[in-house]
Amino acid sequence: MDDASELLILFGANVRHQRRAKGWPQDRLAAAANVSSQTVGMIERGLAAASFETAARIARALDIPSAALFAVGAGDMPKGDRGKLLHRINATLSRMNEGQLAKAAKMLEVFAGS
Repeated sequence: MDDASELLILFGANVRHQRRAKGWPQDRLAAAANVSSQTVGMIERGLAAASFETAARIARALDIPSAALFAVGAGDMPKGDRGKLLHRINATLSRMNEGQLAKAAKMLEVFAGS
């Protein structure tokens, strides 16, 4: 996966995470950010890149700093293959609902022996 694809996926995962944290469906975010629901869905799946203007409107709608959509804990993220794997895992986790996250947490605890 190239860097541009990783950025699209990370940005989309962050949008999805912030939207879900507010308990909003995609159409509510779309209306608040003045974009289509289809656009929100494509951004969240990493299939479309948001312009900086659209990213700013999404951030304003979610009442968060724009930078929060571009990286989460990027300063703590290791470089290389480990960092890429952690980005992929984060993107996958952000697509899960609360029940799936709880199951994933239990599985990770068992797998890691925590």
